[in-house]
Amino acid sequence: METAFYIVAAIAVLTTLRVVTHTNAVHALIYFIVSLLSMALLFYLLGAPFVAALEVIIYAGAIMVLFLFALMMLNIGTAQDEQERSWTRPGVWVGPGLVSAVLLGVLGWVISEGGQVRGQSDYVAPSEVGVALFGPYLVAVQLAALLLLAGLIGASHLRRHERRTIMSDEPAEPSSDRSTGSKTGKGGIG
Repeated sequence: METAFYIVAAIAVLTTLRVVTHTNAVHALIYFIVSLLSMALLFYLLGAPFVAALEVIIYAGAIMVLFLFALMMLNIGTAQDEQERSWTRPGVWVGPGLVSAVLLGVLGWVISEGGQVRGQSDYVAPSEVGVALFGPYLVAVQLAALLLLAGLIGASHLRRHERRTIMSDEPAEPSSDRSTGSKTGKGGIG
């Protein structure tokens, strides 16, 4: 099973390098999801299946959806629509898809062998994780949740501010006066 560990660790390193070196944010997020999945498989191989499940559910699931949501909120105008289409073209998925297929193959191999790689570490029970999260690290967990919420609110505020700035830069159309039918710039007050 050590071979599986080294294959998954190499995938984790390569996909993380793609996250850091990629210039496109959406492509980097796709590789980041694969990197998080490989980290979950590493946790499973090291004897922590509960932490592996949390990695997939919380980080690869919820946090990535939050990142993509914030990225979509910061998108400005209809000029970005073509760029978004090019970000999600089918060729973008080839690299992450192949790496994910290798991860799936390794997971199938490990499950069929019925073993986990356990080095010097012990098995981590779900109750131990719960006691740690809601015991001495309760304040840290709550602060992390507040930080994520503040980031989302800040992104929403920036998007709303940028939308107002863009709309205020457009020339105003003169409105017609209801009483005389003439065009005035005063909103129709006669």
